[in-house]
Amino acid sequence: MTNNDIVPGFDDEKDDSLKIRLQKIDSVENCLALFLTGYIDTYNSNFFQKRVGKAIDAGFSKLVFNCGGLNYVSSTGIGSFTAFLKAVKPRNGDIVLLEIQPKVYEVFQLLGFSQFFNIKDNIDEAVSYFQQGSQQNTQTIFPKIFSCPICNKKLRAARPGRFRCSECKTILAIDNSGQVFLG
Repeated sequence: MTNNDIVPGFDDEKDDSLKIRLQKIDSVENCLALFLTGYIDTYNSNFFQKRVGKAIDAGFSKLVFNCGGLNYVSSTGIGSFTAFLKAVKPRNGDIVLLEIQPKVYEVFQLLGFSQFFNIKDNIDEAVSYFQQGSQQNTQTIFPKIFSCPICNKKLRAARPGRFRCSECKTILAIDNSGQVFLG
């Protein structure tokens, strides 16, 4: 089964710097695994966003990115993952990242993004995360204590929404599942 069989037009554009292989996960509705090989930087992140955007537009809102073959991700590349998260959340979706190489994970951590993403060890963990449903009861999540991704100040959110860090004044958003985002 080719990528185009799963997402029509997915392979219309290709880029040697980043190869993406798709695999439908049948045990979870609207779930797609994307196996990434190569790197994501300023020059190919637009291409990466466009291709994954096609998968989201095709109805896949639960995305599992297997990053085992990614040897470099720039801050722009990490911005792409954030854009995907913003695109799938309103569609009851989420993103799981797998097998992140240490030097790539370091970039996520340096930019303060490692806590925004569900990072699992393997595809089975990702599948069971989606099967349990990320729609846990908001009663059990809030009030939520967390650290500001910019200045690390401990903050408390009584409910989902947008608010400003009392220390560094960064605008943060927290969704129903307790995930924290910038802006």
